[in-house]
Amino acid sequence: MKLVGCALVSTLSMFAAGCGGDDGGDDFAPVAETYAANVYANYSDTVAKAEALKTAVDAFIANPTQATMDAAKQAWLDSREPYLQTEVYRFYDGPIDNPEDGPEGEVNSWPLDEVFIDYVVGMPDAGIINDKTTFPMITVDVIKEQNENGGEANISAGYHAIEFLLWGQDLSDTGPGARPVTDYVMNDPAGTNQGRRRTYLQLVTQLLVDDMTQVRDQWAPDQQNYRADFVAGGKDSIRKILLGMGSLSGAELSGERMTVALDNRDQEDEHSCFSDNTHRDLYGNALGIQNVYLGTYGANHGKGIDDLVRAKDVALADKLKMQIAASVAAIQAIPHPFDQAIKDDTKRPLIMTAIQDLQTQTETTVEAATALGITINLQ
Repeated sequence: MKLVGCALVSTLSMFAAGCGGDDGGDDFAPVAETYAANVYANYSDTVAKAEALKTAVDAFIANPTQATMDAAKQAWLDSREPYLQTEVYRFYDGPIDNPEDGPEGEVNSWPLDEVFIDYVVGMPDAGIINDKTTFPMITVDVIKEQNENGGEANISAGYHAIEFLLWGQDLSDTGPGARPVTDYVMNDPAGTNQGRRRTYLQLVTQLLVDDMTQVRDQWAPDQQNYRADFVAGGKDSIRKILLGMGSLSGAELSGERMTVALDNRDQEDEHSCFSDNTHRDLYGNALGIQNVYLGTYGANHGKGIDDLVRAKDVALADKLKMQIAASVAAIQAIPHPFDQAIKDDTKRPLIMTAIQDLQTQTETTVEAATALGITINLQ
C-alpha cells in the first residue's frame, strides 16, 4: 500500500524561507550550542564504537574462528547503536553529507547488491573480491572508487558492506545470514579467495573509522571548523536542525526504510538485511529525532527545539513532544525480525501504525518550524 502526505522519496528538495535577519538570536543560540555539543558527543561515541569494531575485525582476521567471528559481528551491532542516532544530523549539507567531501555515501548507503562485492548463491566467482583480473589488488582506493560505480546499489563501502562480509546473504526465514568462517581461513578448501576477503574486510572497516573521524572533527569545540560557523548561525542553524528532523522522520524513515519494504514484502528492501538488525535501525533513527527535539543525548541535557516551540505555542510543543514519543513507542512495538514482520498480515498493521505516526510528527515538525518563522517544504 502506498501512503500519501509526507515525503516518501529519499532525494529531497527543501528550501527555507523567512530566515532573513537574526531575530530571536539570543533564544536560538543556546539551542544551537546544545545541538552542536550533542552532535559531537554522538559522533565521538560512533568513532569509538567503529574503532572497537576495527579491533574486533583485526582479531578475527588474525585468528578466524567462529568465536572471533561472532565477536566481530557483535562489535558491528554495537557500532550501529550510536551511529543510527546521528542520522538526524543529515539532510542539510553538513559535514556528513555536504556535496564536496561529505562521506555519507560510503558510510551507510543501501540497499546493497551483494554480487558487487562477493559471491552469492549460484555465482561463486562474483564481485570485486573474486575478480582478480579487474582488481589485481584489493586497496582502499579500489573500495572508495568502486562505491556506487555504475549504480546506486553497487555499494562497496560502509556499514552494510561490512555487515555483508560478516554475515553473508540472509537466506533464512527465521534468522540472519550465516557466512561460514572458512571464508576467512587461509587455504581452507571450503573457501576461495580468503586472503582478498580478509584484506577487504580490514580495509573497509578502517575506511569507516576514518570517515566517521573526519565528520566528528568538524563538530569538535574550540576549532575553526563547521561547528564554529553553526553555533553562530542563528535562525539558519535552527532551520538546519528542523530540516534534519523532518527529512529523517518523513521521507527517509517512514518512506524509504519502512513503506518501501512494507509495500514490497521483500527483505532486500530492509535496512540491515544481512544481520536482521533493522528493528534497531528504526529505533535508533526515531531516538535520534527525539534527542534533537528535547536537546538531549545520553546523559547530556540542554536547550532543544521543544524550548523554542514552547515559548511560542505550548499546545503545539506538547503535541509534537507527544507525537515523537508515540512514534518511538510504535517502532519499539514492531516485532522482529523486520523481514518477517513485513510479510505477516497479523504484524503488518503494527508497521503501518509506526509509519503513520512518523508522518504525523513530520507534519507537526513543519508546523513547529512555521511557529518559529521558518518554512520548510518537504517533497
